[in-house]
Amino acid sequence: MATATPRSHSIVFAPRIQDLLARDEKVFRIDPGKVGVSDSRLMAEIVAARPVLSTERSVYKPAAGAEIPHDSATRTIRALGQDAMAGIRKPPPLVRGMAGSWPYAGTSYLRRWLFSADPLPVSLLSKRGVTRSDTLSRLVDRAVTRWPGSADQDGRQDGPQDRPQDGRPDGGTALAGLIRGAGDTLERKQAVAMYRRATATLCDGVAALTGNALWLMGPERDRPEHRADLTAVLWETLRLLPPAWMLYRNGGAAYTALHPEIRPEDDVALFPLLMHRHPDYWSDPLEFRPERWDGVADPEKAPAFMPFGFDGARCWAKHLVVPLAERLLTVALDSRLVVHSPRQEAQVPLRSLLSVRFEARVAGA
Repeated sequence: MATATPRSHSIVFAPRIQDLLARDEKVFRIDPGKVGVSDSRLMAEIVAARPVLSTERSVYKPAAGAEIPHDSATRTIRALGQDAMAGIRKPPPLVRGMAGSWPYAGTSYLRRWLFSADPLPVSLLSKRGVTRSDTLSRLVDRAVTRWPGSADQDGRQDGPQDRPQDGRPDGGTALAGLIRGAGDTLERKQAVAMYRRATATLCDGVAALTGNALWLMGPERDRPEHRADLTAVLWETLRLLPPAWMLYRNGGAAYTALHPEIRPEDDVALFPLLMHRHPDYWSDPLEFRPERWDGVADPEKAPAFMPFGFDGARCWAKHLVVPLAERLLTVALDSRLVVHSPRQEAQVPLRSLLSVRFEARVAGA
C-alpha cells in the first residue's frame, strides 16, 4: 500500500505517512494514547457514536473565548457559498498568477478570484504572509475589528436591523459583510475569526485537490478522455490523494465498546488515505483510474470512500469543493499550466492537508 506510481509520476510521502501506509492491520496503536483506524465499518461506527465536538472542528471551534453559535455558523456557510458561486462566475484572474509553488500558488490565485473585492484590511485576513505570523495576525484582527462601517457617527454599533439582507457590503463579499454587520464586539471578533478560517479552509483545500489532480494526471493531462470528465478525475484524486487524509476524535467512553484496542483514554485517528488505498475495498487501489467513477451517480455513497467525512460529520463546504476545483483545474489546463519541477518524483510533506509539492509554469509565458 505504500507506493503509488500514477502514470509516469511518482510520489514520496513524509516518513510518518509512509509508515502508516506500510501497515497491514486496519486497527493499530500509533502511540500509548492514540489508536489509528482504517477499517470502513469501524470508522463509520466511530463517527456515529457521538456528535463531533466543537474543539474537533477546524472552522467552528471556539473563538474569542466563546462557542460559535449555530446561527452564526449557518450564516457563514451561506455567505461562503454565495461568495464562491458568485466568484467562479467572474472571469478568472491573469493566468500568470498560477505559476509558482503549488499548492500555495493555487491558494493565492483562488483567493484573488473569490475575495479580491474585499477592502483592506479584511483582505489581509487570509494572506499567507500574515497568517504565518501570530503578531501580524493579531494586528490585522484588531484593525478589522475597527473596520469603518461597524458603527455609525454616534458610535452606535450596527444592529441586526441595519444589516444588508444578504450580509454583503457594497463592493465586498458576503463573508466580509458578516464582519461589518456584527451586533456587538464578541460577534464581530468571532466573525473575523470565521472569515479567516472559512476562506483559508476552502481555498487551501481546493488548491490542494487541484494540485494533486494536476500531478496525478501527469503528462497525459491533455488526453481527450481526461478533459471530457474532469469531475471523475477529481473524485479519483479524492480517493488516491484526499487532502483531508485524517480525521481526529478526542477519546472517551463512546468508543470503547466498538473495538477492544480502544481504551477510554485513547484518542482516535481515522485514516481515509489508508482506507481508500486498501485492496480489500478497491481493485488496483494504487492505480490512478478516473474511469472507475464512470456511471457512479453519487460517488460519496461508494463503499469505503470518505472524501468529506461520514453522515453527521461531513465537511461543511463539501458542496463547494469539487465545483471550485473543477473550475480551477479547467483554467489551469486551458492556460497550459505545466509542471516545471520535479519532473518525476514529488514530495508530500506531513501537513494537515495532504498535497503534492511542485513548481508550475504557464507554457509560453
